[in-house]
Amino acid sequence: MTIRAGGRSLRRVVAVMLVLASLAAGCTDNGSARTPKRPDPIAAAMSAMTMEQKVGQLFVVGVSGASAQDSSIQNAKNYGSDLDTPAKIVARYNLGGVIYFRDSGNLVTPRQTAELSNGLQRAATTSGAKLPLLISVDQESGSIDRVRAPATVLPGAMGLGSTYVSASRGNKTADATADARQAAEITSRELRAMGINVDHAPIADVNVNPDNPVIGSRSFSSDPDVVSTLVAAQVAGFEGSGSADQLVSATAKHFPGHGDTNVDSHTGIPVINSSRQEWERIAAPPFKAAIKAGVDSIMTAHIVMPKLDPSGDPATLSKPILTGLLRQELGFDGVVFTDSLSMKGVRDKYGDARVPVLALNAGADVLLTPPDFRAAYDGVLSAIRSGELSQQHVDQSVRRILRLKINRGVLKHPVTDVASVDRVVGTKDHLAAAQRISDDSITLLRNDGAILPRKPGGKVLVTGWGSTRYPSQKHTTALLADRIAARGVSARAVATGAQPSAEQVKQVAAAERDSDLVVVLTNRGASTDDGAAQHALVTELAKTGVPVVGVAVGEPYDAAQLPGCGAWLASYGSSEPTLESITKVLFGELKPTGKLPVSIPAPDGKGVAYPFGHGLSD
Repeated sequence: MTIRAGGRSLRRVVAVMLVLASLAAGCTDNGSARTPKRPDPIAAAMSAMTMEQKVGQLFVVGVSGASAQDSSIQNAKNYGSDLDTPAKIVARYNLGGVIYFRDSGNLVTPRQTAELSNGLQRAATTSGAKLPLLISVDQESGSIDRVRAPATVLPGAMGLGSTYVSASRGNKTADATADARQAAEITSRELRAMGINVDHAPIADVNVNPDNPVIGSRSFSSDPDVVSTLVAAQVAGFEGSGSADQLVSATAKHFPGHGDTNVDSHTGIPVINSSRQEWERIAAPPFKAAIKAGVDSIMTAHIVMPKLDPSGDPATLSKPILTGLLRQELGFDGVVFTDSLSMKGVRDKYGDARVPVLALNAGADVLLTPPDFRAAYDGVLSAIRSGELSQQHVDQSVRRILRLKINRGVLKHPVTDVASVDRVVGTKDHLAAAQRISDDSITLLRNDGAILPRKPGGKVLVTGWGSTRYPSQKHTTALLADRIAARGVSARAVATGAQPSAEQVKQVAAAERDSDLVVVLTNRGASTDDGAAQHALVTELAKTGVPVVGVAVGEPYDAAQLPGCGAWLASYGSSEPTLESITKVLFGELKPTGKLPVSIPAPDGKGVAYPFGHGLSD
């Protein structure tokens, strides 16, 4: 930084360095008459920052690259022709944070991720405001798991809901929330070892709509009491079991509640017409529980709720919702993240330069991944200069962000010990816990004719839905077939994907005729887009008389919507530990104890096919 205006810039650098030094030393005012009163470190840091640096702190963005120095055309396109590396972007804009994505090359291996984190923190702390970053990730587990093996892969929220309902009904003697709490603690410790200090989890949405296309199994349950209990347990697991610099900040999402929608806010604008009373009874309790548990941050939802705000603005841009409900009525004074500003649910009504200003004025503190960063950054600065967005308002948000960084130990310990990554991430104890929790979650919904368990032997066909999202790059059906084959059983995989074609259905039917058992994986087979094709596959499989076991690897609702399977399992996920748990159940190595954390409606929409808490034991 050059020295101008009578040394003003030099004084700013010195002031910030003194603040950081005092924070690193852990200095506090203990009230003793002999101890000189020290200035508030946040106030001191604020006074040393330019308005441009403060605005930078309001943004958390994505960057491309496996290291801080990786050059990327995408970076230059998004942030400026001379800003081709993550380090340059962080330094130029004094960013408050970055968010990691697998598709951006940020999450190749745990050690690589730790080195990337350290490189970005060094760029942040040696330039501009010299403030370390919030480094975040969406690691919900289950269907949203950005960090994968060799890190510990854990069941998602609805799987944890299944273990909780089972335990709370007397199948275990331990604390019914133990699985959820331990899963969060393992995730927290492993992320922090990789230099990640914020996890955008847990989901606080109550999935009361079986047709919800975006939440579904990401939610713990359709019961607000269950969701509230497990949200509080996970906040404690993420934030409360160890020193601040070993754990991450939790983020309860998506306020004011995304559970009763049939529109995906990534691609449309959901409208929830719940009354204020319904909101208070169903959607609000988990957020209240999160706040009571001390959650560091809350993320907004791009949903329109006319009964809470008749303006037609999504909650992310709604002052009555973010300031009126969240801040004033619920008393939350932590950091409010917007959901990604690149999502259609928040972009349709206003331009990309206006949305960030409206979100801040509504009550948000952190602007997450705007689609046009430079337009968003310049838009916020212009709004401050015009007086539309007050400096006092911006300062309040920056104070919250700095307070989070202090409380979570980010200012004191911005970098991680790369040498310790392998001692923390994917340990034997963590992997064993993940397998045990996965075993606990499997729910047996139907077992007509006592199809399960099977004796090892014969020929097994594994077919249906799957992906290649795991490190082995094998299709999910092939991974399950491998698990079955490890028991000495002849197993064949014929993958069809979510929407099997007529030709694929014929191919599977031909393979079935040479099989003694068929295991068909389904995922969102009850949804409008994929249901018809998966229905055709399952119907064809039922014609030959070969026993068919259906496994709902997403939401459990498929069990009622897809006829033809003599037995149905709900696994709530398709991770490799979950596939091992499914195999154990197939061959009687594991007695399924999971219980439904949702009700499954009947196919005609009238009545219930499988009630909340249902689950066969044998």
